[in-house]
Amino acid sequence: TSKMAASRRIFTQLRNSTTLLTKNVPNSGTRRGTAVLCAVGAVGAISGLVYARRRRGEMAIQVGLPVVMAKEDEEKRKFWQRAPPQHKMSDRERRFREFSSVEYKGQMYMTPRDFLESVTEERPRPRIGRRPLLDEDVSFMLKKTPIRNKGSTKFFRSMHEEGIISFTEYLFLLCILTKPHAGFNIAFNMFDTDGNQRVDKKEFMVLQEIFRKKNDKRKEKEEAEGVSAVQKYLLAEGDVQDTTLLVHLFGVKGTDDLNFQEFYKFMDNLQTEILELEFLEFARGMPTISEIEFAQILLRYTHLPDAAHDAIIERLKDRIPEEKGITFDQFKPFFQFLNNLDDFAIAMQMYTFANQPVEQAEFKRAVKVSTGIDLAPHVINTVFQIFDEDGDGKLSHKEFISVMKDRIHRGFRSHLIKHEGWDGYKACVVHEMRQAALHQ
Repeated sequence: TSKMAASRRIFTQLRNSTTLLTKNVPNSGTRRGTAVLCAVGAVGAISGLVYARRRRGEMAIQVGLPVVMAKEDEEKRKFWQRAPPQHKMSDRERRFREFSSVEYKGQMYMTPRDFLESVTEERPRPRIGRRPLLDEDVSFMLKKTPIRNKGSTKFFRSMHEEGIISFTEYLFLLCILTKPHAGFNIAFNMFDTDGNQRVDKKEFMVLQEIFRKKNDKRKEKEEAEGVSAVQKYLLAEGDVQDTTLLVHLFGVKGTDDLNFQEFYKFMDNLQTEILELEFLEFARGMPTISEIEFAQILLRYTHLPDAAHDAIIERLKDRIPEEKGITFDQFKPFFQFLNNLDDFAIAMQMYTFANQPVEQAEFKRAVKVSTGIDLAPHVINTVFQIFDEDGDGKLSHKEFISVMKDRIHRGFRSHLIKHEGWDGYKACVVHEMRQAALHQ
């Protein structure tokens, strides 16, 4: 065949090349060894070129040798040329795929543990593939799901890997993490489409689908066809797969509904559970974390370069040489305040003109007025030492807000941009060296 003929021509040229290379080598054993090495090297190089070009979709091999092009390869190439471009995933969709560890009926799901790790860890834990779930597995998980009045700040931790969370629920939970308490009522009213001050399963599913549509770049086609998110879910309501979240909020039969107080409690419990996880990671069983550890948590998902991050930590060591410690009761209000940055920015505009820096007393009052949260003086002082570069006792609130917005969104604006290849390797080494130095 043409393949075999081409292969014979390739190896004939290889044999002639190795003969020329070993012609002047006196020892026959050396000649044979050199010939073998040359042949292996040439074959390896050609194999590498074949692999590289196949990875790029190039089926022809052009290295000065006869072109080998199989008919079926040409057909494959034409097929991929006709195929539509692949859907470009958003950061959140990519994050969900990376951390979801189970699969059921062809769909990926997160476990409660996966979700917690996705918002507190940079990378998923090592695993081989996704664990396939059977009907009996899912049924067992849903039966173990606690009812709504048994909810707590340890709900996701208690469920561990005995539950499933869909992609739309993942988007909804991420949205909760960035909402101020004042925004809980707005969120509830968005769900309550009939205005009866209660949210049922159908209303909840409709808004979840809207979350997905907002994230999905392919929504234009469906919208052009006149299929809205609400219509789609009302028509397909019976096909919705029950999940841990749906059973917890609406019961096994899906007939329960939520009032605002129950909805508020669920959202507040979730925010508290994530903050507890972050605090306990650094507290290591102690009742407080150090000011440096507070700074590490605060700057965790920000866009600051490594040099600026290290400079802040060194500055904090110099300005607060004796550790006083920060408790969880002091820690939690500050991070809840960060969800109110927009209101805080408005308050600061009323305090200052031309974006002038503010002192600690002005900062404390602006937080209290805009959010109702009373921050501990020591926490405010620590924040000022982090952001006050020249040590004049004042803070540029504009710079503070800019940096903290990345923190609120948990890095979806910068942290999740992946580095690959050599750049990724360098970034990983620098990150690990920095972490090791900070923990010495």
